Amino acid sequence: MTHRFFEGKEHASVYQKYRVEPPDEVRNIILQYLDEKKGQPHVLAVDLGCGTGQTTRILAQHFKEVVGIDISECQLEEARAVPGFSNIEYRKGRAEELPFSDSSVDLVTASAAAHWFDHAKFLAEAGRVLKPRGCIALLDYNTTKLHYSNCGERLDSIYDEVHQLLIPYTSNPVVQCDSELEKLYSAIPFPDKERIEGIQVKSFITLKNLLGFIETWSMFQTYKKDDPQAANNLLLNIQKRNPSPRYVQGEPRFKVSVAVLSAPGSTVGWQHPRLAESVT
Repeated sequence: MTHRFFEGKEHASVYQKYRVEPPDEVRNIILQYLDEKKGQPHVLAVDLGCGTGQTTRILAQHFKEVVGIDISECQLEEARAVPGFSNIEYRKGRAEELPFSDSSVDLVTASAAAHWFDHAKFLAEAGRVLKPRGCIALLDYNTTKLHYSNCGERLDSIYDEVHQLLIPYTSNPVVQCDSELEKLYSAIPFPDKERIEGIQVKSFITLKNLLGFIETWSMFQTYKKDDPQAANNLLLNIQKRNPSPRYVQGEPRFKVSVAVLSAPGSTVGWQHPRLAESVT
């Protein structure tokens, strides 16, 4: 089933401005895993559910070609508008029907997107297009914790209130995101796989960016479509209640699941040396 929650132009514009970009640590884990399992050269990476290209772009300098795929043309238009990435191509498409020949892709990624996929069809397609020893990398991150002076608990409380208010407007794939990703990881048919959690990133964000990040949520967009004035009032209320007029410190926690397409003579048990204790 294809879900369509990110197709409006306004939503795509907000998504481009405020969505979280995977940090260098996450990118390095993926590339080290690919180096270990497959080795050079890294020719083609495919980023599924690419949205406006945040993950697609961080891969660009490490591959001869990167292709970002999404079902939303508005999201892709925003991605294409970002200059400076001549080796990236964005295509409209689905994770369950990949426009690549058999054994032609080095790396398949999906960042905060795989819970929308039909797992069986996606894994079948990934297995078809990956080269021998090619890899899958699935990324996700938990809700951020917020800090500002001694007001951290108050900020988290406001953030949680907003999340609770919007839950009735949340689609099942989002509600079940963590459990769906656990199922998908378990369903990956390649025996050589690792799950790395607790990759914490600290960054300072302005209140404007925090509000913008909330606007990127599909559940906020559903709420806004149902009652535009109430959605606007919600953002204004957050702004009034926030003790910081300038910025807050956010701590999103990233998770990475990596797997390698099995081939004769494969090895198992690779772990990122700094994060081995976090693997579950």
